[in-house]
Amino acid sequence: MTRWTLKQVNDAAPDASALAAARTLARPGPWRETGCNDVLVWGQCQGSGKTPYQVSIDVVAPAYRCSCPSRKFPCKHALALLLLWSEGVLDESGQVAPHAAEWAAGRADRAEVRSRRTAEPAKAPDREAQARRLEDRLARMDAGVADLRLWLRDLVRGGLAAARTQPAAGWEQAAARLVDAQLPGLAERVRDAGSQMYARDDWAEHLLAEVGRWWLITTAWQQRETLDEAERADVRVAVGWAQSSGDVLDADSRPGPWTVLGAHRSDDGRLQQQRTWLRHDDGEIVTVLDFAGYGQALAVGQLTGSRLDVAVARYPGRAPRRAVFVEPPAGSEAVTGLAGGTTLAGARTQAASALATSPWRDRHPAVLHDVTFTDRDGGWEVADTTGSLPLTPDTDVWSALAASGGHPVDVFGEVEGGRFRPLSVWLDDEVVAL
Repeated sequence: MTRWTLKQVNDAAPDASALAAARTLARPGPWRETGCNDVLVWGQCQGSGKTPYQVSIDVVAPAYRCSCPSRKFPCKHALALLLLWSEGVLDESGQVAPHAAEWAAGRADRAEVRSRRTAEPAKAPDREAQARRLEDRLARMDAGVADLRLWLRDLVRGGLAAARTQPAAGWEQAAARLVDAQLPGLAERVRDAGSQMYARDDWAEHLLAEVGRWWLITTAWQQRETLDEAERADVRVAVGWAQSSGDVLDADSRPGPWTVLGAHRSDDGRLQQQRTWLRHDDGEIVTVLDFAGYGQALAVGQLTGSRLDVAVARYPGRAPRRAVFVEPPAGSEAVTGLAGGTTLAGARTQAASALATSPWRDRHPAVLHDVTFTDRDGGWEVADTTGSLPLTPDTDVWSALAASGGHPVDVFGEVEGGRFRPLSVWLDDEVVAL
């Protein structure tokens, strides 16, 4: 396995703080019993306690394991070990450490068990019980949708100004009723709108747009029998009716190669989310979503700019579709150069077309060609000859400026709420994840 470059290690970091902490540990002093081979990198890092942390890394998958209590993957110890490995510091001649060998063997055993389970014939489901559960759920959801529409009528009748004077508990209660009705997607939208009213200067415009979106979703839900399969799938996602990944794996899969365009992680205190955008050679873009609750770890992210020879299974719905890896990616190669870019005007047209068919979509992928990052009247924007878009507040502007050097560059990102979130900058000889 070719050693990772410093940039690849940086791209694997979950956030800037983990990378900064790793750099302080990337020296021989705290480490002992380190080594590497074609697949694994291992070592022990002495922390503040008596027992050193045991670190094992599969650089092909990639996958990470550390005995420290950190919720970040990879943690600072794994990143520090990767930095040492990328610099050629680790010995390649030693035997694999017992803890690394045990971890690798366990991963192989679990993969074999999953393979056997997949090969085993599935137990015949109880169709009658399934039908009863489905009927009960639909009745509960229909009642929840009807209750939300009544609440929206009252909200609009009282006026948006009056809505802002309501206590936060009122919004939480409305969201809780939607959760009870098994409509978690709508519940999250209501809860978020209740908090955004007090955090945004344009709260009235934002709330009006959200109320209109909720009304469209509930109308589509009540008319779901008249929609085609893709439209019904999008409405299910909007209300929060999740589909089993097992059902998806048995349906619509497509082989690679897929290029990792970029990724974004968010954490609202209750749930962590990781979005990974992939593009096929023919231009199809899909997104892989990973979630983790409090105390859990997100799936290991894929390196931006890597080319994965792996199949993905696609969820039903309109493009860009959600997808899931059929098997964990086992290896990748780095690519540079971002073909198929468009102008900002073209990105707006693509987003408008997607909104015309799915008006409740929150974000849209955009591959932009020859754009610059500029400061206009105190606000940062991405711009080209066809126009400009303000950047999202969570944009790492200084990293974007450093990567572009102030020159026109190709950028991949997300159009969300009339703003642009850059996720990667593509240069002739490298890809910079933001």
